[in-house]
Amino acid sequence: MKFLDRQVEIGRLDRLVERKAAGLVALWGRRRVGKTRLLSQWCARHGGVYTVADESAETVQRRYFAEAVSGKLPGFKDVEYPDWQALLRRLSADARSAGWKGPVVFDEFPYLVLSSPSLPSVLQNWVDREASQNGLLVAIAGSSQGMMQGLVLDESAPLFGRATEAFPVLPLPAGWIGDALGLLDVRSQLLAYAAWGGIPRYWELAEPFSDRVEDAIDNLVMDPTGPLHTEPDRLLREEIPSATALRPLLDVIGNGCHRLSEIAARVGVPATSLSRAVSRLQDLGLVVREIPYGESAKSSKRALYRIGDPFFALWFRVVAPHRGLLANAPLPVRRELWRAARPALVSRVWEQLSRAAFPWIAGGGASGDGVRAWLPASRWWHGSAPEWDVVSASADGSIGAVAEVKWSEHPFDASALKPLIRNLVNRPLPPGLPGEIRRYAFVPVTAKDVSPVHEGIRIVTASEVFAALR
Repeated sequence: MKFLDRQVEIGRLDRLVERKAAGLVALWGRRRVGKTRLLSQWCARHGGVYTVADESAETVQRRYFAEAVSGKLPGFKDVEYPDWQALLRRLSADARSAGWKGPVVFDEFPYLVLSSPSLPSVLQNWVDREASQNGLLVAIAGSSQGMMQGLVLDESAPLFGRATEAFPVLPLPAGWIGDALGLLDVRSQLLAYAAWGGIPRYWELAEPFSDRVEDAIDNLVMDPTGPLHTEPDRLLREEIPSATALRPLLDVIGNGCHRLSEIAARVGVPATSLSRAVSRLQDLGLVVREIPYGESAKSSKRALYRIGDPFFALWFRVVAPHRGLLANAPLPVRRELWRAARPALVSRVWEQLSRAAFPWIAGGGASGDGVRAWLPASRWWHGSAPEWDVVSASADGSIGAVAEVKWSEHPFDASALKPLIRNLVNRPLPPGLPGEIRRYAFVPVTAKDVSPVHEGIRIVTASEVFAALR
């Protein structure tokens, strides 16, 4: 699959090279998110060295690293290095002699730390002195997000404050999935994003299927021999430390328990004991905490927890509860399991994308006012009151906005829009909004005779949403 987007990340890294900045860069992100591709592209552009660690012994890791560096600094592999300090000292000396400034990348750095716990302190001393004095640019990266953040963001860690750049590599924006999979139809793009989310590795596996999204899901996920059939278990196991103990929480949340009290009751533990586990799932990017619009993130008592990653949501809704059945299920049974869950999964993702795109739609989009900045959109709910799918306000507090989001396999014509518009006009508004209110209806596709403003309501389609999310 061709290299897509990442302009912001590459731009930040390129500027370090352009400024001839020496020192340390730190990146982290979940597995399959594209860190390797990003870093290898960056190294190739600037004549750097990319190395990746694994679970081998410390001496073997150094040998592998020396082999990689020899491609840039001949003879580097001809020495058996007794420790990392000796290797790094030789690296800075040879780089100075060759006039080479890097970058040099240590990918999957947590594996090196596991085999050599003193390495962060050794690296800190080397970065502070020899690497900086010789103008070497060094990057560390890892898929163990908690461990990587701890290495560079924890005040007690040796590498704290050393990184010139430190940022997460996030999933690709939804607007790129059509380019990646060759999908021209926005409904196919929505179906595909509801399956794969923004994870480039999943896009790469799905690319040969193009617009046959259902075939891709069956072959890659539903079929017990598919490469993604056990993917969540594998990802949890590969975390450092292992996150397999969090699996029961994902099972419960994925099957419809969203309040902390409900989750605790299902897994049979006190709610007060879940805070650390739930926080780790949030740090891993697998679970999101939602609070109603207008409430404090710190003090709200009505928070809901949902699986935020579309692929994990699909897997825990469709695969996890049916592993036994899927072991021997024929193709029609597998397809039926997916089709039964599809409306809820796709509509949920369509809501998420609509909220994410809303600030651009309202302010900077083709039909926005182009003047005001808008705050991130949220849902609103309270007791038995009707929910609002999208609620936001302009940053200057002068205008509020509400929206309904509806998913359908078929285009919305005027008659299909009527009940949606009626709800938008008649439903009580959430508290705390400004006096001037704008109303929007998000629908994937409209009939040809439906105008962008219908009965005073702004109609937003998936084409606009995907255009915003690029």
